[in-house]
Amino acid sequence: MAVRKRCLLWDWTNTRDMPDTIEQLNFSGPFSSVANWNPWVPPELKGRLPYRPTIRTPAQLEGNDWAMIADYERNRHEVVHYFNEPERIPGCTPELAADKWATQVVPLLRATQGRKLVGPAVASDDAGRAWLRRFMALVAGCVPDYLGVHYYGTVAAEARAYITSMHEEWPSLPVVVSEVASISRSGPEVEKFTAELANWLDETEWVYEYAFFGCMNHCADDFVSPAAQLMDKDGKFTPLMKRLMDEQPMKV
Repeated sequence: MAVRKRCLLWDWTNTRDMPDTIEQLNFSGPFSSVANWNPWVPPELKGRLPYRPTIRTPAQLEGNDWAMIADYERNRHEVVHYFNEPERIPGCTPELAADKWATQVVPLLRATQGRKLVGPAVASDDAGRAWLRRFMALVAGCVPDYLGVHYYGTVAAEARAYITSMHEEWPSLPVVVSEVASISRSGPEVEKFTAELANWLDETEWVYEYAFFGCMNHCADDFVSPAAQLMDKDGKFTPLMKRLMDEQPMKV
């Protein structure tokens, strides 16, 4: 029986440009959910996997974005992500994030609607960790349901060490690794990193869900490795993506 922890990071440009490419997905394999860094569900998903909406920045706490998140009668998404690398968003201080969390997000989404909340996912550097420590201290009375984590690197052992250190700092919270990938430009190194880490994440009981970046037909930026792409320029799933959706455990 498959361990279903893998979240598909389905970029919004797929919905705009090539929605039918999702039909390549094995909906019965290890993938357990889909996210697109937005509050709206991709129509092409058609309810075949749970969707994870994201309150990516403070801007999603108002207007139409917030209305979509808040409308539980129409959008019964059980897990919501709160803030994506907020330490890199101008003006998004831990104090602001904690205030919105305690006065807007938790009262409606969790206390009233019963949804689960993934805390802010910071970058795996000193600035990100410092931001998160301050935020977690400020929300000590209403902590997240899941600890959000990001990691980019080249060595799976270092990724494991970082993710473990985050869990050890907040041991009561299951971990959601909402973005992870190798940034090596070597295809074999990327394959090794992905397989080793996916197997470990599948086996680690305090990891609730994880997502390899990313399924789109272009590199998001120069930081991302072309060798780690899960979709090619023509919209076809790459061999790495096919392994992630069909292979468990992954061969190293």
